Amino acid sequence: MMFMNEWEIDNARAEYQDHPVLGPATRTLASLRDAANANSDGWCYWPKPCNAARKLQELIQGDITSWHDPVRADATSAKLRAALSPVKAFRTRQPFTFEIFEEGK
Repeated sequence: MMFMNEWEIDNARAEYQDHPVLGPATRTLASLRDAANANSDGWCYWPKPCNAARKLQELIQGDITSWHDPVRADATSAKLRAALSPVKAFRTRQPFTFEIFEEGK
């Protein structure tokens, strides 16, 4: 199971806040984490939101060659759309809401 802890999410959000793809990705992941924390035992204890965000977390973390690369050419619009799809599906099945940020919005 892919799992970014709270510090990793906040750190990535700060690092990529101005990136056109990773900015929305990290804001969405933080929004999902906050909703999980507010509506369950917490992000680290409830596997469903983390599983729904697996592709999103993989996109954010990239591979070892992309760590701390401010450009991150590997982060594309198509990958963001694909990563958001299971997150959107998860949101439709839950009784609570969280914000999903898309590129350019």
